[in-house]
Amino acid sequence: MWRYEELLPIEQPNGVARAAGRTPLVRSYGLDGAAGCRVYVKDESENPTGAYKDRGSAVAVPHAIEAGTDVIGTISYGNMAISTAAHATSLDRECIVLVPEETPSARLELIAQYEPTIVQVSGDYGALYADGLSLSDSLPISILVSDAPARISGYKTVVFEIYESLAPDTPDAIVLPTSSGGFASGIWRGLRDLVTLGLLEELPRLYLVQTATADPITQAFEMGATDITALTADETGETIAHSLGNPDPPSGARALAAVRETNGAVVSVTDAEIQTAQRQFAVTGGFCVEPAAATPLAGLTQLSERGVIASDESAVIVPTGTGFKEATGDASISTERTSRADLPSLLDSLLAAH
Repeated sequence: MWRYEELLPIEQPNGVARAAGRTPLVRSYGLDGAAGCRVYVKDESENPTGAYKDRGSAVAVPHAIEAGTDVIGTISYGNMAISTAAHATSLDRECIVLVPEETPSARLELIAQYEPTIVQVSGDYGALYADGLSLSDSLPISILVSDAPARISGYKTVVFEIYESLAPDTPDAIVLPTSSGGFASGIWRGLRDLVTLGLLEELPRLYLVQTATADPITQAFEMGATDITALTADETGETIAHSLGNPDPPSGARALAAVRETNGAVVSVTDAEIQTAQRQFAVTGGFCVEPAAATPLAGLTQLSERGVIASDESAVIVPTGTGFKEATGDASISTERTSRADLPSLLDSLLAAH
């Protein structure tokens, strides 16, 4: 991503930031059938901590350090917490991560490997976003929230890499998951940069995908609203795509504007659709993605079934994080058993079946 350094607010830093970006764009013929169009996969699991959040952290953490902060903070119990802690420690800075009181121990273990200070916070975790902004103003810490401007600058490099990889072709659509709206804001900023530089004439349609259990951006889009109405606790539910369950997205209005400016749409998908897409990613595409990262394929399938995207069009889907962090040990696995002596005959029978 540092080949685009002139379009970023900092020069290339040291640390793990140097490994961020430059993820592959893969033409995935196997996913065409599920998606209903020509599919390209921008595999963000290839980032240092396995998620697109590294692009934001690669810019935001060094940017905060340049501004004079010695302690980096974040409000997250998912990929942003892991990424921020990794980038802070690689630059020899302390990191404080604020997580909900009930965060599972498996998730805490993933964050803890970078040895940040983890603070489990009781009360309304959603309200911590505003608290984080005020704490950064009153204490010697820079709390990097999901839509920090420097973080969004890092996200826009996804667009630059997509267009450089596809050139001279261009995608008809870009499909990505959305929670806070920060990633969508970064993608939109990248597209506008390309237009400003005279490198892009026709914008791709931008499609955002939310989980049906917490979809305020989808609801606003369907109602024709320009602002997002926060959902109450009674209006939301649990989802396997836990990182997308944001009832009050701080950058929701910007994400909504980006969709409308590109003649795109916002759709919501159920957990069942997410599970189907996650399996399709693995079985027909060869990609291991987390539930939130499977939503672009689920959304694209839905859009194709509605006739919004035609079979001869191309779409770039952005699975935002690896599924290798998500193993629970609860899956039911079917295996074959045999001895060394009987292995040849078993293989012979298995191969005959194919």
